[in-house]
Amino acid sequence: MLQYYDVYRAARRLALREYSSYISQGRNGYLPFLDGILKNIEIISEVDLGVVEIPIKKIKGTYTYMRSSSFARNFMPLMDEDSEFAFKWMSVYQAQINEGLRDPIKVYEYLNWFYVIEGNKRVSVLKYLDVYSYNAHVLRMIPKYDEQNKDIRIYYAFLKFYRHTGINGIWFSDEKSFDELWKLIRNYEPPNIMLKGMDRFKFFQSAVYSVFRKVYHELGGQRLPITTGDAFLDYLKLNGVPDQLFEDDLRPSLERFILELDYYKHNSNIYIETQPILKDERGFFSRLTTIKRHDEKIKVGFALAKDIRTSSWSYAHELGRMHLEKVMKDQVDTVSIDQVPETAEAYQPLKSLVEQGCEVIFSTSPDMINATLKLAMEYPDIIFLNCSNMYSFKHVRTYFGRIYEPRFLAGITAGTFTKSGKIGYIATCPTAEVIGGVNAFALGAKMVNPNADIFVDWTCDWDNEQSTYTAGLRLAKKGVDIISHHNTLANRKFSKEYGVYTISYNEKEDTYSPENYLSVPVWNWGIFYEKMVRSILEGGIRSSIDGTGKGTIRNYWWGMDSGILDFFYSRKLIPSETQKLINFIKESIKEGRFNVFSGPLYDQKGRLRIPAGKSATREEIFGMNWLLDFINGEIPEIDTYGKLSDLSTGKMT
Repeated sequence: MLQYYDVYRAARRLALREYSSYISQGRNGYLPFLDGILKNIEIISEVDLGVVEIPIKKIKGTYTYMRSSSFARNFMPLMDEDSEFAFKWMSVYQAQINEGLRDPIKVYEYLNWFYVIEGNKRVSVLKYLDVYSYNAHVLRMIPKYDEQNKDIRIYYAFLKFYRHTGINGIWFSDEKSFDELWKLIRNYEPPNIMLKGMDRFKFFQSAVYSVFRKVYHELGGQRLPITTGDAFLDYLKLNGVPDQLFEDDLRPSLERFILELDYYKHNSNIYIETQPILKDERGFFSRLTTIKRHDEKIKVGFALAKDIRTSSWSYAHELGRMHLEKVMKDQVDTVSIDQVPETAEAYQPLKSLVEQGCEVIFSTSPDMINATLKLAMEYPDIIFLNCSNMYSFKHVRTYFGRIYEPRFLAGITAGTFTKSGKIGYIATCPTAEVIGGVNAFALGAKMVNPNADIFVDWTCDWDNEQSTYTAGLRLAKKGVDIISHHNTLANRKFSKEYGVYTISYNEKEDTYSPENYLSVPVWNWGIFYEKMVRSILEGGIRSSIDGTGKGTIRNYWWGMDSGILDFFYSRKLIPSETQKLINFIKESIKEGRFNVFSGPLYDQKGRLRIPAGKSATREEIFGMNWLLDFINGEIPEIDTYGKLSDLSTGKMT
C-alpha cells in the first residue's frame, strides 16, 4: 500500500488547489450535494433506469452533505493522508489498477447530471485516472416542467432524445438541438450490420461522438463558450453523419472547423460592409509591392439554385453573371451551373466549379451555405461567397442587399393606388429577409394611406406558381385590389404575380387575374459581382482564411445607394405628385437621411420593438421574426424549413 501514498498525495494536492480556488472566490469548495439542490424543486416522478454506462465527466456531486465535505469540487479527496478515508481510497485505486473496478456505483440523475449515492471513492479514483465512463445503477429524478426555466426545457428535450437513443453523453445549449440531432441520426447504420436498435446508437456514441470529443478537446475546443454537443451538431450538418470517425482523418478538418467556431469568442471582429466602398485588405508593404495578380483571365463560378427559365431569383443572378462577363470580358471567364440542390447535396456541384479551375465561387442561395462552408474549408485558397445575410464566416464571405428599402417604396405605390383600402402581400418562406420586406412594404403603404388594411398570405415555398396563385386567391376573397409579390422577372417573361399589381376578382368563377403593373423592386447583382471581382483582381480582397484564424471577417450588405437594388414604377399609372414623393424618399434612403424602420414600431402582440426616436439596428433587422401590429395575418410555423441547414456557428443574430 505504501507505493500508493504518492498517488493519494497527488490527488489531494489537486483537491486542495481546487478547494482553495473556490474559497478565494467566496464560493463553497466542497462537492455539490443533491439534497441541497432539490430543496425547492418539485420532483414529479422517479424512474429506475437500471444499470447504465454513464460518462464520468457527468458525475457532478454526491447525494448528502455528509459525503460532500470529503471531496473538493473536482471530486479529488480532501482527507488527511493518514486517515482511514485515505487508506480506503488507495485500496480502491489499487483495485482499479490491478484488475479494474467492476461493481456498479449507485447514483441519482437530475438534469442529466449524476449524484453519487454509493461509490464516491470509486468515482474519485476514476476521475483521477481520467476514465471516460463507468456502469451505474441510475435513479432518474424528473422535475415538474417549467416553461420559464431554460434548464428544465432543455432537460425535457433531452428526455425525449434519450428515449429514442439511450445516449446520455451529448448535451446542448438549445433544446431544439436534441430534435435536430435525432433527425440526423435516426436512420444511422453502423458498419456492423448486426447492431440493431439501441445498440447502434451506443456504437454511434463511442465510434463517432467520443472520437469527435477527444480530438475536439485536444485541439482546444473546450475553451469555446459552447458545449461539445453544439460543435458536434454543426459538424454533422456540414459533413453528414459518418459510419464512424478516426482521429487522424478527423483532425485536419476539425482544425479548420474550430477556426469557424472561434466566432463565439471573436464576434467583435466581424465587419459588415454596408456601402460599396471595398476595404483594401492588404498591409501597407503588400500594397506597395502588389503587381497584377493574373497574367491570364480569372475564372469565376456561379452556382444557381433553380432553373433560370422558371426562377426569378436564379434569373436575376444569371443576369448578374452576364453583366460581369460582358464588362470584364478581357479579364474574366465565367462558369455557371443551375438547379443546384439547396441542401448538403450542393457539395458535389460546387466542387465541380473548383475542378473546372474557378478561383472565385458565388453560391447564390442561403440554403447552400453548409455545402459552401464545407468546401471552403477544404480549399482555403479559393474565394467563396454565399448570397445570404444570416451568417458570418472566416472561410466564406456572405453578401446580400437591403431589399426592404425598395419594398418600402413599393408600399407607397400600393397605398396610393388602392381603391378598396385593402392591400395584399404574397410572402414566400418566413425568413428574416422576407418578414422584413413585409413590414417595410406595410410601412410604406401606411405612410400615404393611414386607413389602409394590409393582409399577408404565405406560400411557404419559393417560385411555385400553384401555391402563389392559391395565396393570391385567398387574398382576393378578402377584398384586396392590389397585391405585391415577386421582385424579379423570370427569363424576361412576365410572371402573373410580379411586383405590385392591381387585380380583378371574379366571384362567380372564384378566380382572379392581374390587371395593371404599378411598380417593382429590382436586383442588379451584376453591379455587386463587377465590384467584387475588380477588387479581387487588384489584390484588395483575398481568400478568407490564412490558417491563423486571425483578422477581420468582412461581409457585404449593400443598399440602394450601391446600385445593386433599384425601384421602377409606371410613370403612366402612378400620379405625378406620388412620383415626386417616391423620388424624394428614394434619394433620402440612398443618402442615409431616411431609415425605413424608424420607431415607434409595435408588433402584433403590442410589444414595443423599436422605440420612438430610434431606428432598427442591423441585428434587429437580421433577426426580425415579428410582424407590425397593423398587419393582418400571422407568421407560419414550419417545422421542416431550414431545420437541418440552420447552423448556430457564424450566425450574426
